[in-house]
Amino acid sequence: MMNTVDAKLSHRRKKISLNQWILTVVLFLGSFVMIVPFLWMLITSFDWAARLHINFPPRLWPEEPSIRTFEAAFTSIKMFRYITNSIIVSAGVIIISALSALLSGYALSKLRFKGANIVLLLALSTMMIPFEMTMIPQYLLFSKLGLVDNYLAFYLPALNYAFGTFLAKAFFDQLPTTLREAAILDGAKEISVFSRVYLPLCTPIIATMVILLFLGVWNDMLWPLLILKKATKYTIQIGLAMFTYNNGIDKQPSIIMAATTVSLIPVVVVYMFLQRYIIESIALSGIKQ
Repeated sequence: MMNTVDAKLSHRRKKISLNQWILTVVLFLGSFVMIVPFLWMLITSFDWAARLHINFPPRLWPEEPSIRTFEAAFTSIKMFRYITNSIIVSAGVIIISALSALLSGYALSKLRFKGANIVLLLALSTMMIPFEMTMIPQYLLFSKLGLVDNYLAFYLPALNYAFGTFLAKAFFDQLPTTLREAAILDGAKEISVFSRVYLPLCTPIIATMVILLFLGVWNDMLWPLLILKKATKYTIQIGLAMFTYNNGIDKQPSIIMAATTVSLIPVVVVYMFLQRYIIESIALSGIKQ
């Protein structure tokens, strides 16, 4: 009898081990496919010889290693101005969206007013409408308000961050309601309960929203291209697109790659500092009742 049980356990372990190996191989191949374009971009950005043509198949090492490609990128493109503009836009959108999502998520989770579920459903239903369908009406609205070529055209729509509201509500649901009840009994007002009791516990979900919002705003080109008119207000993605369009994708490829690499540095830095909080927010590490 014991031999039969041991044999079944051994067979199960071998099956689990085989499944793990298969999963590991699949994930490795997927990671390889995703990282190859990034490595090709990085290697080409340091290859001075690739300023005239791009090599294919990709090289494992630059033919003429040099940082002159980055010097040429900063000379050809107003990198500092475009990056500064992108930081201004991203910072404003992140602050407004995160604060709006946290306040609305807290209200839907803890205040428990009538129709809260309907409000959440209506907010989430807006996510099903593609931006391309609302882009023109939104542009006409801001045009009538005189906000074309104004960063307020980024900040005002940021008040509606439905996905963030959903994330915040799910996170607040995991935090004890007794904390709010105790604070109310001590005479605290609702805004004090939110800011002093619950907000300090929201670091994981705030970090998650910051990463998601930063990636979305930093890489967005369609809305900035539509709403911004002056070159002095362009974001980094428009600057890169204009440089590529004016020179052609086959001209100065190493300089284009160098400029693109520089534009990715803020994204990598933000992700490196905040990525550990994503795991915490997924695990909903708040205090549970």
